[in-house]
Amino acid sequence: MRARFSGSIMAVAIAVAAVFFGFTGHSSAQAAVAVPQFKYDPSWPKPLPEGWVLGSVGSVCVDARDHVFVVTRGEPAPKERNLATPAPPVIEFDADGNVVNSWGDRARMAKTAHGCFIDKDGSFWTAGNNDGIVQKYTHDGSKLLLQIGTKGVMDSADGTATGRALNASRTSFFKPTQVAVDPGNGDIYVSDGYGNKRVAVFDRDGHYLRQWGRQATQAETDAGVGGVFLSPVHCVVIGNDGLVYVCDRLGDRIEIFDKMGNFKRNIVVKTPTAHRTNSENAVGTAGSIGFSPDPAQTFMYVADGSDNVIHILDRATGKVLAKFGRPGNQPSDLTDPHSIAVNSKGDIIVGEVPYGGKLQMWRAVGN
Repeated sequence: MRARFSGSIMAVAIAVAAVFFGFTGHSSAQAAVAVPQFKYDPSWPKPLPEGWVLGSVGSVCVDARDHVFVVTRGEPAPKERNLATPAPPVIEFDADGNVVNSWGDRARMAKTAHGCFIDKDGSFWTAGNNDGIVQKYTHDGSKLLLQIGTKGVMDSADGTATGRALNASRTSFFKPTQVAVDPGNGDIYVSDGYGNKRVAVFDRDGHYLRQWGRQATQAETDAGVGGVFLSPVHCVVIGNDGLVYVCDRLGDRIEIFDKMGNFKRNIVVKTPTAHRTNSENAVGTAGSIGFSPDPAQTFMYVADGSDNVIHILDRATGKVLAKFGRPGNQPSDLTDPHSIAVNSKGDIIVGEVPYGGKLQMWRAVGN
């Protein structure tokens, strides 16, 4: 039952039989493709424990049971300070939106929580913007299993957060953003990041294997040159097709590579308002991506933090089919959508930083 959910619904439905979770599409879509539709679910998550505030939601990720994990930054809004308690660094919600676990030591974890990822074995990974580390924990957070890099030490000329990026270290990072783990061999892919401009790859034990990428110029970005990133390298995801999808956020594109770093193609998301000069948050369109859960991963979802919408694309062609969300602070509005995750039902979870700081569930209509 979805009738109780409020919020925006995209598009006018057309009948397409037995396609992708019973989704229906709209008349502007190609006849063979039924565009997913979503409704905001105001009942998810359930209220946080008394006194907790999320602050900024650095990232969201989903495990095999459709439990949602979020990493928070411990940064209450000014009016919340001395009134509320920052939520723990990591919170686990069950599928119904109840808090079932929380954990983390901010003194041990990265300075600014950014990415999270749960691998096929259930281990929890996180990267840290404004730091130089990537960490792997047990699913319940009780044990740190692996750390690449040294907390507080960057891959910069002087080892600090303000130094010149070296884009070269085999043992540390410079403001990394996200982690993806190859389910086949356990190789670790890191989008690195705000300081560096590369994808760095390590084996399952944290030993350096290879890297690709460098700082782009605007002219290179405009020309669609692959393997260069404007800023930041904001996400990395491995698709079921075995390709590596990387967010070049200010470049308004997803760059696609094979696992050795050979560039394949761009998926570009251009909007007329993404880089408006009167915005404090003209961060580009390609902030975070997720895929529909069918084996072919027919659809790609792209969080656009400049326009405060989620774009729906045909993954194979890169064609933008639709979008949902709108700027604002009311329920179902989006304010700085920073990360997204997709559960096994095709629902989309959205986490915001720092202007909104909300956590939202958008249900796939027709489930």
